[in-house]
Amino acid sequence: MPSTFPEDSVGLVTPQIAEFEQPLELDCGKTLPAYQIIYETYGQLNAAGSNAVLICHALSGHHHAAGYHSPEDKKPGWWDACIGPGKAIDTNKFFVVSLNNLGGCHGSTGPASIDPETGKQYGATFPIVTVKDWVRSQVRLADRLDIKQWAAVVGGSMGGMQAMQWSIMYPKRVRHCVAIAAAPKLSAQNIAFNEVARQAIMKDPDFHGGDFAAHGVIPKRGLMLARMVGHITYLSDDSMGQKFGRELRSDCLTYDFNNIEFQVESYLRYQGEQFSTRFDGNTYLLMTKALDYFDPAADFNDDLSAAMAEASASFFIVSFTTDWRFSPARSREIVDALISADKRVTYLEVDAPQGHDAFLIPIPRYLQAFSGFMQRIEV
Repeated sequence: MPSTFPEDSVGLVTPQIAEFEQPLELDCGKTLPAYQIIYETYGQLNAAGSNAVLICHALSGHHHAAGYHSPEDKKPGWWDACIGPGKAIDTNKFFVVSLNNLGGCHGSTGPASIDPETGKQYGATFPIVTVKDWVRSQVRLADRLDIKQWAAVVGGSMGGMQAMQWSIMYPKRVRHCVAIAAAPKLSAQNIAFNEVARQAIMKDPDFHGGDFAAHGVIPKRGLMLARMVGHITYLSDDSMGQKFGRELRSDCLTYDFNNIEFQVESYLRYQGEQFSTRFDGNTYLLMTKALDYFDPAADFNDDLSAAMAEASASFFIVSFTTDWRFSPARSREIVDALISADKRVTYLEVDAPQGHDAFLIPIPRYLQAFSGFMQRIEV
């Protein structure tokens, strides 16, 4: 490993692509005739194949969870704080698999991929996918990697929902389930935020009904607005206040709508600008719809306890006090259902000012408990 990387880093990593020729039937009634999933691995699979951990990403996440793609990279993967030698997900112990979901825009088959039937990008014709569809596609990846059972399936936010769905659909293939800053289903308010974001994208003149690639444009303004709205919900009022307050960019007000006067305005516009250049508009629509549709209790007469009764895993559920997007009360719903179903569950509520994004931040108490749970997993 080059000396420029920290000692607790997994170092240089190279993404891999798994091609699947077997058609995948989707919940929406459509079928993908073939698809690919891009993924990364960290650590080594042991001889028994018993030390594999699956990382499921959040809405705008991807496969690059840890390490660096080149020595010139300024930042590591999005969850590098938790994955690596001696970290919570210790790569000296575990073989870690991190992927980009089907429908994504970072290398897995999605709306920006070429439709083999037309030779053009799928665009608006790419079918809607669900959390269940993601899990089914991930099962095939596990089979390809000769992983018969995950030591743990781990995820934050939307990733935590995938982890729960894994434990319900394939109970014999998951020994431990870690769901961080997640919820058993979206509230009406969360669905509303997602709809505002989708409308911002779809109403952009450059969206062209989802076929913007054919016109050589992207719905940049819509994506910027969607990201700005989303980013506000990922932060707490306290964290925004501590970070920006009402600080002005200059010494005086300009009384001009076109000028950026407050630091928080500048921050949000920067976040929106960056996001609009690296994320596909159709993928954003797909991911938010998959979130809206997630409701494992729906298959069990709206009884979450009955849904969780299918699981055989041991659970670790984590929430953060200032997370108002997926509040601690939502995590406690999961915990209550697990207790009612007589499942093994550990619950941690972390006092943290960072809001929903706290699951990405190396908060000492959070990492200590996370590490403790993972260390107890026998491989």
